[in-house]
Amino acid sequence: MVFDFEVALVAGGLLTGIVWMLDRLVFRKRRETAGNASEPTIVEYSRSFFPIIVLVLLVRSFLFEPFRIPSSSMMPTLLIGDFIFVNKFSYGLRLPVTRTKVVDVDEPRRGDVVVFRLPSDPKTNYIKRVVGLPGDVVEYRDKHLSINGVPVDLDVDGLYEDGNLRGAHLGYERLGEAEHEVLLFPGRFSREGIFEVPEGHYFLMGDNRDNSRDSRYDGVGFVPEANLVGKAVRIWMNWDWSNSGPKWARIGDKIT
Repeated sequence: MVFDFEVALVAGGLLTGIVWMLDRLVFRKRRETAGNASEPTIVEYSRSFFPIIVLVLLVRSFLFEPFRIPSSSMMPTLLIGDFIFVNKFSYGLRLPVTRTKVVDVDEPRRGDVVVFRLPSDPKTNYIKRVVGLPGDVVEYRDKHLSINGVPVDLDVDGLYEDGNLRGAHLGYERLGEAEHEVLLFPGRFSREGIFEVPEGHYFLMGDNRDNSRDSRYDGVGFVPEANLVGKAVRIWMNWDWSNSGPKWARIGDKIT
């Protein structure tokens, strides 16, 4: 069973709020009438925790939510052990739990790094880069992208020498106005083809092109707009438990 922190926050807020409100409206007056002014422990805890829970829920649901990067699929942009902030209002405000959009703000742009709920398992979050917008025709062939028949600029600049990935080549790719790095492994196969993006959906890929389960593969596929969680904006910590310690230089880096 997967623990849903958002559901737990909503349930905790409701429970503590109900206990606190019932005490104020009913039980406090009864205690005072009976000459007992002491506050029960459960009411004291509810009164203390209710505003904290509500504040965390509001920030997490409508402003920013932290995530940890567990895999290498977005290298070199994001490393294993990066802790990031995701802007929850970039693409509109959604209600917690039901995730119903109540305010439109903006739409994803080609090149954005986004967190989304996996279409085949909505309790699982993935992070990838927006490559195809609704209505686009995306082709990936010989490690090069084309969008609507126009090749995407890609400059390969030697070996990637940071980390434990052997044989990876570092490339610079431009999607829209954004330039970002990608990793390519000569001789390693990854899914190729032509992908027509349906309306209301997005085509997402990892920057580690030959080691990313993304919209090219079954189980991910085209991602509905309703599954987008938000835009990844900043790294606030890096700590990979397999290494000796954090990478301090990454703290505060903007995600592009």
